[in-house]
Order: sequence, then structure tokens, then C-alpha cells
Amino acid sequence: MTIDWNEWRDYHLLHPVENIPEIILYWKHSTIFDVGENLTVPDEFTVEERQTGMWWRHLVAGGGAGAVSRTCTAPLDRLKVLMQVHASRSNNMCIIGGFTQMIREGGPRSLWRGNGINVLKIAPESAIKFMAYEQIKRFIGTDQEMLRIHERLLAGSLAGAIAQSSIYPMEVLKTRMALRKTGQYSGMLDCAKNILAKEGMAAFYKGYIPNMLGIIPYAGIDLAVYETLKNTWLQRYAVNSADPGVFVLLACGTISSTCGQLASYPLALVRTRMQAQASVEGAPEVTMRGLFKHILKTEGAFGLYRGLAPNFMKVIPAVSISYVVYENLKMTLGVDSR
Repeated sequence: MTIDWNEWRDYHLLHPVENIPEIILYWKHSTIFDVGENLTVPDEFTVEERQTGMWWRHLVAGGGAGAVSRTCTAPLDRLKVLMQVHASRSNNMCIIGGFTQMIREGGPRSLWRGNGINVLKIAPESAIKFMAYEQIKRFIGTDQEMLRIHERLLAGSLAGAIAQSSIYPMEVLKTRMALRKTGQYSGMLDCAKNILAKEGMAAFYKGYIPNMLGIIPYAGIDLAVYETLKNTWLQRYAVNSADPGVFVLLACGTISSTCGQLASYPLALVRTRMQAQASVEGAPEVTMRGLFKHILKTEGAFGLYRGLAPNFMKVIPAVSISYVVYENLKMTLGVDSR
């Protein structure tokens, strides 16, 4: 009635995982994937992770990974903003033409305009969103360790709205910095002072409504697609292990983020145009509805998807870079890798 070492080891290696929190550990999503839009529903952390302080290490690793991936893909992000604001039927901006125009106007360094504030806003946004998510979960009052999908969507969307409201002036600054001409502002503070002096405090909340409306389709579709792909994989292939492997994890995250972006893209474009309004001197003030009507009338439905090509071009490199950096930072911070 004895078992040897190999039998004991094989039982633990091959026994199917039935503990849901353990499966969750493999499927971290929002802390790993940073595609420039921080509208995803926050990850669940197990009781053990909360007690041991692993949760903040995950968030720090995710923030660092986001900073590196955003910096690496910043030229494509700036091109997306320029195409969203300036491209039209009469001014058909292509990718190569856009890059050439940027380099000609301000040299190679101009490709990274607006990246500084884009990286700076990661820390406050992630921290506020995580804290708000935990508080909303308590308010919902569920006694289960893991929330159901509709509860996660509700809590995640509300947490996203609180975080976005808190750091929204930084979003406006990012757009203005990305669109600025050479020598227009000496830096972020100079840009903020100029906006405040010429347009008042209200300018820092331009495009706020379409931004808030964009959270629901982005977070909802991203979460639904990710959960569907995850459950499909677990049902079909998780025979001996719940570990999906790097490729499956990256593929699920990339597909779900892309679907979420596609759904909310028209609102993101309108938000960017509203944020940029005063940067075109003498431009009349327009509402969200008026802008939608104007784009559909002058450019058709295609006009709502200007800049989509560079946006999608940066998804795969952004996801790949953020994953690699996240894994390395996790090891540095002493997070257990499974």
C-alpha cells in the first residue's frame, strides 16, 4: 500500500484542474494586454493573491509592460490620431504618406509626440480602475469568490468610467500634444496652460460623452469574446491541464481586443475630433450628434473608420511586446509564474 515518487508526481501533473481560481491564474487578460485603449474589464485576483500582495505586483508589471509597448507603437498611434482628425475624401492620407509628412514637418522625433502623457496616464488610470472595481464588487454584495460575467461587465464598466473621468484631461492633452506643430508648445505643462488660458476648464472634457459611451461596447464585446474563446478552449482542449500556453492566450486576447476596438471605433473617432476642435483655430463648436451627421453626410460610413489601418497594425506588436515585458517584470518582482 505504498506509492512511489513518480506516481505521486504524475497524479498532480495529470489530474484535471477543477478549481476555478486556479484556472483564472492562467487567463490574466487586462494586466497583460495593452493595445493603447485602457477600457478592458479588470482581472480577477484570487484570495491568496490578495493576501500575499501579488495583486499589486501584477499591476506594476502590467503598467511597465504597457509603457514599453505604447512607446514602441507610438508612431502608429500618432498616425491614427492624425488620420482621425485630418483625413477626408479630399485629403486621403495613406500610411506611408502620413509618416513622410510627420518626419518632414518635425523630424524622426516628432513620431513620438504625445507619447509622454500617454505613458504617464497608465499608473493613475490602472490604480483608480482597480480600486473602484474592488469597491463596486463589494457594493454588488456577491458572496461568491468569482463574479458572474454580467456582474464583471457591470463592475468593470463602472470602474472604467470612474477611472476615465479622473484622468480624462490627460486624454485631451495627449490628443493636443500628438497634433501639435513644431514649436507650438514647449511641453505638457505649457500645452495645459495654453488650453486653460484660451478655452477654459471645459476644454479638458471635450469628447467626454462619446468616450463614456464607448466603454460599454468595448468592454462588453472584449469580455464576451474573451470569455467565449476561453470557455471553448477549456471545454475542448483542457483535458490534462488548464494551462492554455502562450500562443492561445495571445490569440484570444488579440481577437477580443480587436473586436472591442472595432465596435467602439466610431465613438473613439468622434471623441478625438471633439478633443482636437480648438486646435484648429476658428473652427465652429459641434456636438457629438452634429459631428456624426457631418461625417456620414460628407464621407459616408467609411469616414467613421478613418485611421483604422494603423490602429490594427499596432495591435499584434503591442500585444507581443507587452506580454514579453510583462513576463520579465513578473520574474523580476517575484510573481509566481505558472
